[in-house]
Amino acid sequence: MALLEVQSLVKTYPLPVAPGQRAGRDTAVLRAVDGVSLRLEAGQALGLVGESGSGKSTTAALVARLADPDSGQIRLDGEDLVRVPARRAARAPWRAQVQLVFQDAAGSLNPRHTAQEAIAQPLQHLAGLSGQALQRRVLEAAALAQLPEALLQRLPHQLSGGQAARVGLARAIGLRPRLLILDEPTSALDVSVQMGLLQRLDSLRRELGVSLLFVSHDLEVVRLLCQQVAVMRRGRIVENGTTEQVMESPRHPYTAQLMAALGELDGAD
Repeated sequence: MALLEVQSLVKTYPLPVAPGQRAGRDTAVLRAVDGVSLRLEAGQALGLVGESGSGKSTTAALVARLADPDSGQIRLDGEDLVRVPARRAARAPWRAQVQLVFQDAAGSLNPRHTAQEAIAQPLQHLAGLSGQALQRRVLEAAALAQLPEALLQRLPHQLSGGQAARVGLARAIGLRPRLLILDEPTSALDVSVQMGLLQRLDSLRRELGVSLLFVSHDLEVVRLLCQQVAVMRRGRIVENGTTEQVMESPRHPYTAQLMAALGELDGAD
């Protein structure tokens, strides 16, 4: 059964007008997301891949309800999330069920808040926890993210990149969301730290049944984590299917080009 269904999603941005001209109805627009449709099964991981500027991060922001689409539907277990504007999504009943892990883990944390405070904040605001119940849930979230308890009193600048990534994961997973959106969460990490985080994500998917929408330009990372892959180019999905189908027998020339580039990198190793 599909947990997430995205249908005909469109997001445009006006292009700059020439000096002396005024923006109007005929102003040219950039179609950052151009009719995107996705389907993510409960408990599965879907990799959204493509080159820089392909629209994958914009798609993730729309699904996370950080921005409003021009048109289209985003359904979580049948409920249309677009009915609630992005400016009010933080207070929507389903907000705790859809959580986002940012690419810049350290940059997404308040520099004045400890790791413990960062993890506690959404639990206070969205789950209404306080006192010992809050403390227990913070410790539980840290354990799920494999963040050592000894690091909970550190500020972001006192954490390594991998440790900050674990704080970001604990912050999101503490609410026990049904959908976890991850926008390039491993891009700034070295290979060994990447592998540890990917293994933890896969374990959480299996243990908690959380579904993952994993945005990445790294096809090897997607191959390791995801059961499904959708390939984006110029705002559109050009190919999707199982990871094995897409990566072993690509149908679209762009996907074949990506696979060929990956093969050359593997050969260089």
